[in-house]
This record gives sequence, structure tokens and C-alpha cells, in this order.
Amino acid sequence: MQNYYVFIHFMGNPFALDNFDHHILKIMQSNSRRTTESIGQEIGLSSTAVQRRLKHLRDSKAIEKEVAISSPSKIGSHVLILVEVVLVRGGSSVVNNFKLKMQNHPSVQRCYYVAGKNDFISMIAASSMQEYELITQTLLMDDETILKLHSNIVINNVKVGLDIPL
Repeated sequence: MQNYYVFIHFMGNPFALDNFDHHILKIMQSNSRRTTESIGQEIGLSSTAVQRRLKHLRDSKAIEKEVAISSPSKIGSHVLILVEVVLVRGGSSVVNNFKLKMQNHPSVQRCYYVAGKNDFISMIAASSMQEYELITQTLLMDDETILKLHSNIVINNVKVGLDIPL
């Protein structure tokens, strides 16, 4: 079974969302395959009105993208690793280069630039620990701007979600 998520962007709040927009976003976050007819019936709008609102939410990038989330247990083995990274020094060029490297690597599922004892926390998916070792060697260990990295192996997904509370 595939799960579908809608990524919502609220940085800078480019426009005001009303109650109908909030309802539509809540529904789309839980199942983006719902028809405009069923959404409209649930919230009290016509299908056409829901279509217009969805178009506006997509065009304005309030909805960043709609993707299918694959079920790892159905498509083969994998290992998820949460990697904490501390850089040797800051500076915009060091930080931006690290961000770019993470954005461009296909095994990096998520990467967060964080405040606290770490500079970055990333989620890396690998088919095996051997593949993870290769990834860390090429992506992280040869990087002179990295002072320290710490890997946490995911044993079980307790909760995985991308919904933004509305």
C-alpha cells in the first residue's frame, strides 16, 4: 500500500489561508488522491471551487509537491541512518557547500541545518550497511570541513509523517 503526502510550504506566509483552505490542506496531507468532489462534499464547497483553491495552493507553492511514499517493507531491504554532523568551522561558503552536497546525493532523504551541538542532521537510506559505509566514505569522511559525525541506525519507524498541524 502506498501512502501519499503533500508537502506544504508556509515560509513567509505569502497569502492568507481561510478555513476552507485549511480543511483542504488537512485532507490533502492525509490523502492527496481524494477527488475534488469528495473533498467538496466533506467541507461544503463545489468540486469547481475546490479545484480553484487547489490550483491556487499549488501555484502559490503553499503545496510544494505531491509524492507517493513507497513502503520499504514491500520494495526490499534498506537501512535508515540518522547522521549528526559537526563542521570544523562555520561560514556561509562551508555551510552552503555542505547543503549542496546533501541536496545532490540520492541517498540523502532529508537534511536539516540545525542549531545546537550539531550543525546538520541527515537521514540517509542505504540498501545495506556496506553501502552506507561507501556513502559515508565518499560523502562525509573525505570532507575536510567535517569535524565529527555520529551515526544512529534506525531500528524501527515509530512514527513517520510530514503533516503540518493546521
